[in-house]
Parts: sequence; C-alpha cells; structure tokens
Amino acid sequence: MAKWRFDRNRRRFLRTAGAAAVLGPLLITERTIAQTRTLYVNSWGGSYTAAQDAAYFKPFTAATGIQIRTVTPVSYARIKAQVQSGSYEFDMTSINSMLWLRGAREGLADPIDWTIFTKGTLPDDATVADGYGVAFAILGTNLCYRTDKFPGGGPKSWADFWDVQKFPGARSLCISDSPRTCIFALLADGVPLDKIYPLDFDRAFKKLDQIKPHIKVWWREGNQSQQLLRDGEVDMMSIWNARGAELKQQGVPVEVIWNGAVRSSSTWCVLKGAPGRKLAWEFIQFASQPKPQAEFNTRLYYGPTNPDAYAMIPKDIAVQLPTYRDNIAISVKEDDVWEAERIAGIEERFTQWLAS
Repeated sequence: MAKWRFDRNRRRFLRTAGAAAVLGPLLITERTIAQTRTLYVNSWGGSYTAAQDAAYFKPFTAATGIQIRTVTPVSYARIKAQVQSGSYEFDMTSINSMLWLRGAREGLADPIDWTIFTKGTLPDDATVADGYGVAFAILGTNLCYRTDKFPGGGPKSWADFWDVQKFPGARSLCISDSPRTCIFALLADGVPLDKIYPLDFDRAFKKLDQIKPHIKVWWREGNQSQQLLRDGEVDMMSIWNARGAELKQQGVPVEVIWNGAVRSSSTWCVLKGAPGRKLAWEFIQFASQPKPQAEFNTRLYYGPTNPDAYAMIPKDIAVQLPTYRDNIAISVKEDDVWEAERIAGIEERFTQWLAS
C-alpha cells in the first residue's frame, strides 16, 4: 500500500480519529482516509468558501457523513509543491480550468474517476483539462467602479479605464492573472471581442505601459479586491463579477460592467496521489448535480455548468450571471487550450514587465 507524508494540518485530524498511534508519526494511508472519511478541500476563502460551504460542503456531509475541512487560499505553486513532495495539505481544489489543464500536462492531476459518476451526471462541456477536471461554474472578470466617484457616469469599457483624463482616479488590476490583464489592454486598444485570440502580446504590453503609472494597487485575492473598493482605496478595477455583485448587495456604491468581461471556468480538481482522492471524486459527483449548483450560483453570482440548475435560479439573479445571453454577447470566452500552452511564457514576461 502506498504511503504519504503527513503534514501538520492533518495531525489534529488523525489524533482525533485515534489513528496516530496505529500509524506512527508522519504517515498517512488511503485506508486511514477511508476509515475517518474526511476530505480536505482547497478554496479561495471569504464569500467564495462560504457559498461553497452552504451549497456543497454541508449538504454533502449531511448526505454521506463525509466531513470536509477547507484550506485557503488557492495557489498553483502550492498545489505543485504538494504533488512533487508527496506531502498533502489538501486533496482537491477549485481553480481556473486553464491552469488545471497546465497542471494535468505537468503531471499534477488525478484523472476523473468514471466509476463514481453515473451515466448522464456530467453535462458534455463540464469535462475540461483533457479529462482531469470538472467545471462547476463560469465566472466573469469584469470592470467595476465606485458610482459615488463618478456622479456623471463612470467608465463603461476598458478604453474608458485607460482614459485617465476623462475618468481620473485610483485604479487596480490583478497581478496573478496576466492573461486577463493582457486581454483588457487589447480591448482598450480597440481589438474586437471576436479577434482577441491569438493574443498579441507586443501590442498588449505597449498598451499596458500607458496605464502602469496609474495602477495604485495590484490585487491578488478576491477578498483583497473587495476591500479595495469597499474602503474607497481605488475608484475602478478588474474584479470577479460575483465579488462585485456582492459588494453592491451590501450597499457599497459600485457598478459591474459586462462590456469586455472575460468568462472563465472554475473547475473541481483532484491532486495526483492525494490520499483522499476517492472521496474527492465522490464529492464532485454530488456537486455536479443541478440543485447544489443552483444553490451556489444564487449565493455567489457565477454561472452554473449544469443547464438544469437555471430552473432553480430566480430571473433577477440569472440576468446577472456570466452565462446569461446578453452578457455572453458582450464578453470574451477564455481559450483554455491556447493559454495553457503558453502560460509559463506569459507569466514570465508579465513579471519582468512589472519589475521594469
């Protein structure tokens, strides 16, 4: 039987289960995971994890008895380090499908366990990353601005975001998603929505040079992006659409713009060799059903991948989701395969550009 190194995050769990004395220190096995039935899930934290907990984690535990513990935040480097070292903090994660396609090609991914999924459970387009991941939500990365800073009307496009004379104010872009930032630059430079790919990086970075001096903060995580707008530290920024919608629900004076948004897939992924991988696929089978997806997307305004979920989503919420037809018409769909084949070079060039 294969054995895995045991990290500190699992130590309390095994001690509670009474297994540590049997296994001895620093070891964990598949049998132990099966006996204790605890699944460790990597999540983004904040409202994202709260929505997952209410829609997926608690109902799954109630239905199966399998406990779920979350580890935050999500980090591709953290995932890679665990698989390579064989020491696991978590068994599965939810990450951008393009990044997981990269992970599959780098040997980090556990393939979908088709023995667990019943026929017809997965919609045809939910299987992503060369058969190593299951998409569960479509999210938008959008322009968002504080309406109180622009009483006469705020920026309605990425060209407006770049227009610092007409729309003065503090700006923010994401430091950890260079492809999206390059797409926004290309849209600001006049590239049509249907001509974005293949990305012209020379043109994108030339346009980014213009806005770089006006970026007050380069944000990295969803909670941080919300805090920047909530505190009024920035006046406009790129943000995940549900995070912006949540701020608006909380009474923060913001507007989320769909023109020029980028639609991406958020994907359930299981780490290669993870001790709880069998439980992980059992969870993903549960989470792919219409009701849990509807619950998640009515709490956090992303688009479900199971079309039957829409029957359980109120119309006033449906029109705010990335997969609503009017929003699809004015946004860009991420090309997972194109980006995954080039992401290392994109990130390297972006890092160098930031440092220059």
